[in-house]
Amino acid sequence: MSLLKFHRTLQTTDPHTVPVLIIGQLRHLTELPFERISPKLEPRVERETYVKAVSSLHPSPTDTCSLYLDLARVAVLPLKASRHNTASRAHSITKLIQSNTTGVSESIVIVCEKQDLLASACAVARAFPLYSRKTAKGATVDAAPPTVHIEFVLVGGGGGDDVADTSITEEDVLVLANVTVGIRLTARIVDAPCNEMNVSGFLAEVEAIALELGLKTKVIRGQELQERGFGGIYGVGKAAADPPALAVLSYEPRGATETVAWVGKGIVFDTGGLSIKGKTAMPGMKRDCGGAAAILGGFYAAVKSGFRQNLHAVFCLAENSVGPDATRPDDIHRLYSGCTVEINNTDAEGRLVLADGVVYADRDLKANVILDMATLTGAQGIATGKYHGAILTNSDEWEERALEIGRRTGDMLAPVPYTPELHFTEFNSAVADMKNSVMDRGNAQVSCAGLFIGAHLGFEYGGSWMHVDMAAPVHNGERATGYGVALLAGLFGEHSKAAILRDIAHQPTVLRNKPAGNGTEQPPSKKACLD
Repeated sequence: MSLLKFHRTLQTTDPHTVPVLIIGQLRHLTELPFERISPKLEPRVERETYVKAVSSLHPSPTDTCSLYLDLARVAVLPLKASRHNTASRAHSITKLIQSNTTGVSESIVIVCEKQDLLASACAVARAFPLYSRKTAKGATVDAAPPTVHIEFVLVGGGGGDDVADTSITEEDVLVLANVTVGIRLTARIVDAPCNEMNVSGFLAEVEAIALELGLKTKVIRGQELQERGFGGIYGVGKAAADPPALAVLSYEPRGATETVAWVGKGIVFDTGGLSIKGKTAMPGMKRDCGGAAAILGGFYAAVKSGFRQNLHAVFCLAENSVGPDATRPDDIHRLYSGCTVEINNTDAEGRLVLADGVVYADRDLKANVILDMATLTGAQGIATGKYHGAILTNSDEWEERALEIGRRTGDMLAPVPYTPELHFTEFNSAVADMKNSVMDRGNAQVSCAGLFIGAHLGFEYGGSWMHVDMAAPVHNGERATGYGVALLAGLFGEHSKAAILRDIAHQPTVLRNKPAGNGTEQPPSKKACLD
């Protein structure tokens, strides 16, 4: 698997020995003086060749052109990014790298504006997954992995001659490395199958991060969960050979005034339980720990980048298995909130473990901002698609901020309705406080699933609560994306010592696809359009 190395400035290399791929928007590539890119191309590529190659690019939506054999290439990103897309074109960056990478040590040069630096770096990282169990005949076991050198040429940014807009600091490089390590860690966990990444395997990953950060892990596991009232996590995982667990990582710096908790759904495999999934729906359920994996990667990136407030990561880990001890439909469980839940669908398990997690974050950790992240519903992909996670929150301010940060980081979001007074009746039960699955699956399923979690926290909860459903964006095809890490780093960037993350959090909102001027202009007449 490739090693990723970020650089502040372009390293002078010969494309004949170190292949190079240059990626940018057409306007940036066209305006870029050859002298700024020449260290990666000379002596193999001259100015005239580069200029002609760029002028020949016609993105539809992307395009590439060879500059020197297949060892130096220039690729152009889509011309348009609509208002719900990321201006960085991050998803296209990943696809271009995946289709043009050489598999050897190479350089990737991203030409972009400073505001798109983080999203572009994260897009590169997604193209180089870590997990693989492929074997290669004749391969040298001890061979050094190839190194991918990631370099940037910053342009524009509206700063004119302002040096800050086109410079990268050593701190920036360190933060990019930390965030992309978190992304690749997350993707590796999600890609790993349950015979490796079971609850014990996930706990080992949490312990490894704790060791690196100099922290201690708190673990409540197995029968102790039931004894301490975590009926959701215990009920979901009690049938598995590997017992369920609640794990907590806490970072509490001196001088902190706020407490933030991130809660992740960590279902290491989901058979559906006794409400068992079909043979075509079950493959891929190793990815049901994607929320907890993103919380772990995000926690690593945030702490390594200098988080200034109390930060807790809560991992709700279980394997939803089938066996003599499995939860049955009609069973009633008492969750950590004290509420009773009638189980009418054992395949609606993620909300049960998260309900315990968010209540623990409130009651035991005293968090005033709680975010839970989960591959919660298949309906999320139908409602907001493969690229946008769904956000449900009790806070207008956090919703607006999350949508904007999602576009800035490339981990995009779309809102779903927060109306418990209209939707929570879907969980009515005659014999318990609520059921765990809705009566009408056609009534705002994504919202309802999130509201089940919020109900245990309490709809009167005085803090801010966000629920992110990322069932579809957690993977692209058969590979995990590491979705959520960049979002968390940017969304809470105001609490970071790192300037690049604070800048992401505080960038002014840019209204795209809006008419210039005061917005009162009339559309052109039909005759004008024909002319």
